[in-house]
Amino acid sequence: MWHVKRVRYRKQKPVALEETWMPLALFPDLTWQVMENSKYHFIEEVKKMVIDRSEQEIIPLMPTEEMSRLLNISQTKPILEKVSRGYLVDGQVFEYSRNAFNTDDYKFTLIAQRKSPR
Repeated sequence: MWHVKRVRYRKQKPVALEETWMPLALFPDLTWQVMENSKYHFIEEVKKMVIDRSEQEIIPLMPTEEMSRLLNISQTKPILEKVSRGYLVDGQVFEYSRNAFNTDDYKFTLIAQRKSPR
């Protein structure tokens, strides 16, 4: 199992923490260089795998000491955590991720749409 932990920056400011697990069996040729760029480009364009969906859950929480240090925020400031699983079209989970977001820099918009009656 690959395990990658990284801090995401915007204009030299830490805005998110990403922790990702990806199966070694699916990605034996994964490199740090790939993860510094786009893992989705690697999966779709290099590996020729077809991504079907991502199932995500957004949870408010208080940051751990490590999170507050890496995001440069107070431990008393709530953050948002997004837990997601990525699935290929054959149903295999190709990614499990936990992302912690500084609420000063991120917002999430959710849209629920009903299917039209036929």
